[in-house]
Amino acid sequence: MTERIPTNKKEHRNFIENIIAQDLDQNKNDGWVITRFPPEPNGFLHIGHAKAICLNYGLAWNNAPKSRFHLRFDDTNPEKEDTRYVDSIKEDVKWLGAEWGEHLYFSSDYFDKLFNFAIELIKKGLAYVDDQTPDEIANSRGSFEKPGKESPFRERTIDENLKLFYEMKEGKFADGQKVLRAKIDMASPFMCMRDPIMYRIKHIEHHRTGNKWCIYPMYDYTHGLSDAIEGITHSLCTLEFQDNRRLYDWFVENVSTEARPHQYESARLNLDYTIMSKRKLLSLVEENYVDGWDDPRMPTISGARRRGYPAAGIRNFMEQIGVGKQDSVIELSILEANIRDILNKTTKRCMGVLDPIKVTITNWQEGTQEIEAPFHPQDDSFGKRTLNLGREIYIDRSDFLEEPPSPKKWFRLGPGRSARLRYGYVITCDDFVKENGKIVELKCHYHKDSFGGVQPKALEKKVKGIIHWVNSEDAADVEVRLYDRLFHHENPSALDDFRTAINPDSLNIIQAKVEPYLLNARPGDSFQFERMGYFTADIKLSKHKNPVFNKTVSLKDNWTKKK
Repeated sequence: MTERIPTNKKEHRNFIENIIAQDLDQNKNDGWVITRFPPEPNGFLHIGHAKAICLNYGLAWNNAPKSRFHLRFDDTNPEKEDTRYVDSIKEDVKWLGAEWGEHLYFSSDYFDKLFNFAIELIKKGLAYVDDQTPDEIANSRGSFEKPGKESPFRERTIDENLKLFYEMKEGKFADGQKVLRAKIDMASPFMCMRDPIMYRIKHIEHHRTGNKWCIYPMYDYTHGLSDAIEGITHSLCTLEFQDNRRLYDWFVENVSTEARPHQYESARLNLDYTIMSKRKLLSLVEENYVDGWDDPRMPTISGARRRGYPAAGIRNFMEQIGVGKQDSVIELSILEANIRDILNKTTKRCMGVLDPIKVTITNWQEGTQEIEAPFHPQDDSFGKRTLNLGREIYIDRSDFLEEPPSPKKWFRLGPGRSARLRYGYVITCDDFVKENGKIVELKCHYHKDSFGGVQPKALEKKVKGIIHWVNSEDAADVEVRLYDRLFHHENPSALDDFRTAINPDSLNIIQAKVEPYLLNARPGDSFQFERMGYFTADIKLSKHKNPVFNKTVSLKDNWTKKK
């Protein structure tokens, strides 16, 4: 069973929780709190949707038992929708910990009811069939400075509108030949109220209803009425829909539905170095800038899951940033810090050498020594593993400098310099071998009296540096994917072409040497490679005994420091 999203602390209520508390005190909606997450199945969910999921589900869960959470797909545009998006969204929502139980719905479930609501509006003289082209309708809407121009078909009789609308449903007209519009106010200061389109003609097969319909309701018409049909009590959306609340209320108030849901708006999630536009994310996929919607560099939930982000880290992040009415940009490093906090508590420690350089311990005798090492230095429940130390090992190239720039502050290896092998002995570098100008091997000797953290008697200065290593004889070769931010600009959406901000170094594929234990990693297993960062076995690329590791997040926030 998926882990449920935790209950928010009541002493830290946001303004929506305060509204709900007041509604409950007044026994509004008979004491029920019913929320929903209403994605359109035309793409994969991104991290901004995760905020909406956590908020909507959290509000329902906090107010149990008279509460419930709905997952409803607003599938009104068959041209862009697909069942694979439905499946991926359900997987993402469940992975985050939100459970909808039997309350899975589709707006297409309500197409008959929505059609009857449209008939009701026509009969009330509040909707009409318009023959204008899409361009003519757009040009007649006016601007914020001047009112719109009424359609020449606005005063059609009720009987004529009914006849034409039924004929639209029967497929007697071509795509774009006619639309059904609400008759509201072409002089309204709110553009959404200037006779918005309710239905358009699309002779396209729907992923659920097949070819039953050739007219499809618009999102603004469908959304509020679907909420009303389901009895949603608190309809949550982002601030860009604030003006549309008037249209939401207009449709609900002018049809025969008992429920009267109310819409509340809050700020959307904006992250620096990130884009949240589905259209732009789709272009990254279609133009092969990334390896699909679930590419670990993408800000999608599936991408985050594949990269190794734990759901609890995302939930904690959403709890930390809270809910407000003011748009702001959150630093990506704050999300990464929450991911790091969870992984620090939940991952085993292992050693992996990303840029290996061979070390020969010249005074080592034959064979290997077994060393028992903990999987987690602060939590014995993780158990222990056995390391083999032999004559030949690998260390990371970054742990050796031929000429340290500041010898007094360099605590790792160099000519004549010493460092301690993690869980092992102190070694001193005596010599090194170069080929074509590159160091390929270090010649070192180990201090036999230095095991277990003991300071070797032969060295006057205390050895401060500790470096990680793997044994040459049994080290496993694995593919490691080093991910960095996809964009090197803080606000790529603000550029004329966001593609110019793509970071060319966002992915670096290397071959690393790791402890043999890591060959047992299952897809999705996460580890801390000591001193290197947190890594997760790719759920898509990993095979049995052949894992591919993604760098999930660094041990520290190096990006902010670099910036």
